[in-house]
Amino acid sequence: MRDSARCPGKIEPMSNVPPPRFGVLVPVKPACRAKSRLSPLGDRARRELVEAFAADTVTAALDSPLVAAVMVVTDDHVLASTLAHLGAHVVPDGASDDLNESLVLAAAEMRRRRPDLGLAALCADLPALDVEELTMALRAASSHPAAFVADADGSGTTMVAADSVEHFTPRFGPGSRAAHAAEGAHEILEVDVPTLRRDVDTPADLREALDLGVGSRTARVAAGLRL
Repeated sequence: MRDSARCPGKIEPMSNVPPPRFGVLVPVKPACRAKSRLSPLGDRARRELVEAFAADTVTAALDSPLVAAVMVVTDDHVLASTLAHLGAHVVPDGASDDLNESLVLAAAEMRRRRPDLGLAALCADLPALDVEELTMALRAASSHPAAFVADADGSGTTMVAADSVEHFTPRFGPGSRAAHAAEGAHEILEVDVPTLRRDVDTPADLREALDLGVGSRTARVAAGLRL
């Protein structure tokens, strides 16, 4: 029985305003030079994992009800075709030597195409990403001009979100958790999102992601590896 039924005099607040939706940006390095720390698994496996991580991350983002569009930023033509087939928009990397500059340029393009959306940037190496966890994080982010999610190791960042281009100031890189906090962004701690925090750089990270449960493409590649 609902509380309002037990207390007839209580008026429950109601709102028909839906939560804001986001345009999600996913930067993806070309597979030929990404994830060097996975090289102990073999070069072919490393390349296949890069592609699988990106595809599983994009698939999860596209499935979130708070995501209206996904834009992949990459110069990898093979990956571009695969991710476009999934439903993502793909744009070339306009500043391939600077991840944050690339994201700022992509955010401006997303805003040009969809000015009605908030902005979020996701790392492309989140193979265990759960749709519900991403949705919870985006809902939490929508209460702040800018917000971020720290990675599992506690020093990096896996997601940055903002309500406008002006507030979208990504600081991905070493020490990015502290850098985003220094910019005044809200750190999202109010929801439990372990799959959003588990980026994969090393074989040990991959084992942890597998324990959380990865997407189908990563699972297929990992099945042939001895982890």
